[in-house]
Amino acid sequence: MSSTEDLDYPQILFQYNNGFLVSKIMFTACELGVFDLLLKSEGSLSSDAIAERLGTSISGMERLLDACVGLKLLEVEMKSEGAFYRNTELSNLYLTKSSPKSQYHNLMYYSKTVYLCWHYLTDAVRDGKNQYERAFGVSSKDLFGALYRSEEEMIQFMYGLNAIWSICGRDVIAAFDLSPFTVIYDLGGCAGGLAQECISLYPKSTVTIYDLPKVVQVAKERFVPPEERQITFHEGKLGLFCVCSYAKKTVLNGPCFMITECNENSHHPFLFTSLHVRSFPSLRRNCEALKCFQRIMCLLDV
Repeated sequence: MSSTEDLDYPQILFQYNNGFLVSKIMFTACELGVFDLLLKSEGSLSSDAIAERLGTSISGMERLLDACVGLKLLEVEMKSEGAFYRNTELSNLYLTKSSPKSQYHNLMYYSKTVYLCWHYLTDAVRDGKNQYERAFGVSSKDLFGALYRSEEEMIQFMYGLNAIWSICGRDVIAAFDLSPFTVIYDLGGCAGGLAQECISLYPKSTVTIYDLPKVVQVAKERFVPPEERQITFHEGKLGLFCVCSYAKKTVLNGPCFMITECNENSHHPFLFTSLHVRSFPSLRRNCEALKCFQRIMCLLDV
């Protein structure tokens, strides 16, 4: 039940109402390079200096910086010359491009792709399908046509996915014991971030990433060094029928485990995982938790 205080002043509704404003402030500061500039400066800068170096208006930048202070993404120090801004530890760690844990590319993907998709949520509910055609001018049936609508967007998505796995990939892989499996297939493994976490945790394993040809090519060029022998690639289509055919021909001949990162048919989350959990009680116990994770990931494709 709602408390009297909530009914007199609906704070939670105001938070929900302004939620997208908070996201867009963070996205904009990242896109303009605010956090990168402050990291390189190794000290605090005035709003005038930041605006000049980033090529923005002084008034607009000052308002953006103050909003970031309110969100605890920046710190401000008042001097005789005026306000001077610097990054917080959180921003240095996650919002700068050069950080090993940078979420910059993930945030840019959300800003330029997910944000636009959710603009058409009302239409998505009415139509019962995604709104890629309205948002990007591509077929609603072509998931990867929207994600990879240009090489730049594809590379940004790949960096963004790796950024997520750099934080939570180890927890996902360690959700249950995969040590009985020495051969692992990562369907839709993209840039190999989860595969890297897998071979790090299970050094005796090998991982084959199955993905679209253009994704595999970029992954080899930019993300997985050629000297990495434990990670290999297989090119193919990511339709459910194509992946099932590949699994039947190549995978199901021995003990292995298959990770599905994305699936265009949300009615079959972790379809391939279930093929091999029957003989391993510890895997079976954790299967439902993984299915929940998969469904959450599927929501991003609404």
